[in-house]
Amino acid sequence: MSSKLDIPLHEVQRRFNLDNPWWRAGQGIDAVEEAWPRRAYFEPFATLALQASVKRAVVLIGPRRVGKTVMLKHLVAKLLGTPGIAGTPGIAGTPGIAGTQVMYASLDTPLYSGRSLESLVQQFIELQTHPADQPLWVMFDEVQYLKDWEVHLKSLVDSYPHIRFLASGSAAAALRMASRESGAGRFTEFILPPLTFAEYLQFAAVETSLITERPGTSEPTGGFFAPDIEGLNAEFVNYLNYGGFPEAVMNPAVRANPARFLRQDIVDKVLLKDLPSLYGIGDTQELNRFFNVLAFNTGNEVSLEELSKHAGISKARLSDYLEYMEAAYLIRRVHRLDDNALRLLRARTFKVYLTNPSMRAALFGMVTASDEAMGRLAETAIWSQWLHSASMSHALHYARWREGRQDLEVDMVALDERTQKPSFAVEVKWSDRTPQALSELRGLHTLALKHPLTRTPLVTTRSYTGQTTLNGMVINFVPVALYCYAIARQVLAAPTDRLSEWSPC
Repeated sequence: MSSKLDIPLHEVQRRFNLDNPWWRAGQGIDAVEEAWPRRAYFEPFATLALQASVKRAVVLIGPRRVGKTVMLKHLVAKLLGTPGIAGTPGIAGTPGIAGTQVMYASLDTPLYSGRSLESLVQQFIELQTHPADQPLWVMFDEVQYLKDWEVHLKSLVDSYPHIRFLASGSAAAALRMASRESGAGRFTEFILPPLTFAEYLQFAAVETSLITERPGTSEPTGGFFAPDIEGLNAEFVNYLNYGGFPEAVMNPAVRANPARFLRQDIVDKVLLKDLPSLYGIGDTQELNRFFNVLAFNTGNEVSLEELSKHAGISKARLSDYLEYMEAAYLIRRVHRLDDNALRLLRARTFKVYLTNPSMRAALFGMVTASDEAMGRLAETAIWSQWLHSASMSHALHYARWREGRQDLEVDMVALDERTQKPSFAVEVKWSDRTPQALSELRGLHTLALKHPLTRTPLVTTRSYTGQTTLNGMVINFVPVALYCYAIARQVLAAPTDRLSEWSPC
């Protein structure tokens, strides 16, 4: 029974028309969104989405502000302009499907509040007078705003086999839990991470002017070179400050003040509103304070004991917080190895890295090239590139052990998947001093001496490129910004190994 307080149906339909401008003849997606560069993840996502013969809904998951909504809009543009879309019989040879066959709805829109997904689908069908079994495309953005969304979406997939359903959401932890527990056999996940450094340079339209490539060159940067290292470093600092967020790169207002425009979405919605209760977390304010501590100290080694004393939170609750923040793609815990390249059975310490280095600036303000935090942020940036690789994100560790009275450490050690022996090791520096202070590389030298590596040991610098010999061992030096770019290009060139490698839930 309807109430006079209900939102009239014609208001919902008016919102439909506003959100779907391609329903009008000759119209497409918003011109500003159309002009955005395509994410490196767009083509794999589109390939998956266009497999309409597979009766599964595609759920696009990722942190906030990484471009999920724009990726859906770019998919709309592709649908409108691609002849003979697979799974849509009767339209082969046309310039694409009709705009009225595609519906987009963002579920954070107040007008849709309280309405089921099926009622929105039915209103779409009735509004456009689609005949039964007409191939259609329905996209639900910010799907986490609907309670029990996974049950509703699973029902739609079963009830409307002629409709291809896609959904996106930013409550990554909650979405993954719900999709895997309730959507078995009906959902396929696709994960969209933050921008890599290579994507940032492309979005900022400076890649071709700052990077040159000489194919056939392997170590240590895969054939990529920076003729203007100071220019590349300036963009690297920009990347650390805002470059992980496509909107900040493309919008000058957001770029000038990322904290003002991004803090609310990063903190308020992810830590205070995006369903942390599913992980048994009741005190979201405490969760927020704890995340601030980790974000400020990204790249530092910590222990549950130390964190518990500092924050006044029990170790059991801290473990729940860490699990949630990792599932929400906010942080990544990295485990420690000893000098034998073995994981400690009772590891009390670990490192925590932000998955998007720009989150630190959004929370605490932008840094400069001379800022004290640059070393740890540079290290965070390198880790964040490798996290786009499914295999490397599990193979990478850091090493620390005691030798005599000295603690020795190596920032990054990769273990070979087959042998579980170190394959390469990297010491991350944001300084050109290290080539003249080789004693600081004792940890790297000791590890490489004990475990012959398949790649030459590497030390990053601020701008110096070169090679030296330490007690008969060759060590490469490469600017950290160039190395960061080379990693990004490497992982983006291997789509089957990306973090977003899809598999049925």
